[in-house]
Amino acid sequence: MTARGRAELILLLTTIIWGGTFVVSKVALDRVAPFLLIAIRFGVAASLLFALVRGRVWPGGLRPALRGGLLGLLFFLGFATQMIGLAQTTSSKCAFITNTTVIFVPILQVLIERRAPRPGNVVGIAIVLAGLWLLTRPLRGVEESGLNAGDLWTLACAALFGSYTVWLDVVSKEMEAVPLTFLQLAVTAVLGAVAAAVEGPGTPRFTPGLVLALLYLALPATLLTCYLQTRVQKHSTPTRAVVIFSIEPVLAAGLAAAFLGERIGWLGVVGGALIIVGVLVSELSDGIPWRRRRG
Repeated sequence: MTARGRAELILLLTTIIWGGTFVVSKVALDRVAPFLLIAIRFGVAASLLFALVRGRVWPGGLRPALRGGLLGLLFFLGFATQMIGLAQTTSSKCAFITNTTVIFVPILQVLIERRAPRPGNVVGIAIVLAGLWLLTRPLRGVEESGLNAGDLWTLACAALFGSYTVWLDVVSKEMEAVPLTFLQLAVTAVLGAVAAAVEGPGTPRFTPGLVLALLYLALPATLLTCYLQTRVQKHSTPTRAVVIFSIEPVLAAGLAAAFLGERIGWLGVVGGALIIVGVLVSELSDGIPWRRRRG
C-alpha cells in the first residue's frame, strides 16, 4: 500500500472516531456539566501528552506561546459553544451544523488574511444555507425539528472553529506540532476548569458508563486523532482529506439513530445532504470543470 493510501485509511479512522463523539458527548452531558466535561476531557489529554513527551512542551519563546495561547482560546470557545449547543439540540443536527465550519473559512480568510473567496466558495455557501434551512425548519409533529437555541450555539461553534482553522494555518508555520498541540489542550482544559468553577459544576455521577465516555473523548477522540492527523495528513492532500472528513456527520447521524433513537425527518436528511454537498463544492471548486478558463 502506498503512503497516501495508508494516510487516508488513518484519516478515515480518525473520522470514524470523531463521528462517535457527538453521541458519546450527548450521553455524558446527562451526567456532567458542559464546562466540567471540557475540563476533564482536555485535562486528561494534556496530562498524558505531557507525560509522553517528558515535559518537552515549551514553544521556545513568549511570542509563540501567546499566539499558541490565542489558538487555544479559540479551540476552547469552539468546544464550549458546541457542548452548550449539544445539550439543547440533537446530536445529528449538531454534527451537520458543525460541519459548516469549512464554509466559514473562506469568509474569515477575507477578514484575517485578505484572501478573496473563490466562486466555488460562494456557490458552496449558498448550498449550505439551503441545507441549514431544511435541517432546522419547523415541522409539525416532529419534536426534534425546528430552529432552536442549541442550533444557534452550534452555528456559533462552526464559526469559531472556522476562525481556529484560519489562525492555525498562520501559527502552525511558526511552531512545532507537539508544543502547539499541548498549548491547545492545556489552555482548553484550564479555561474549562475556570468556567466550570464559575458555573458551579455540581456533583457529576461517575458511573462506569460516564468513565468510559470520558476516556473515549480524552484519549482516542482528542489525543490520538490530533496526533494521527498531524502525522499523516501531509501524505494526502487537503482536497482528499476534506472528502473523507465530510462523512463525519453522516456517521454521527447513523449512530444517533441507532443508539439514541434520534430522527431528523426526510427534509432533515435532504438538508444534511445539501450541507455535505455545499462543503464539497466549496472545497473542491478548484477542480470543477466550469471554473477552468479557456485559453
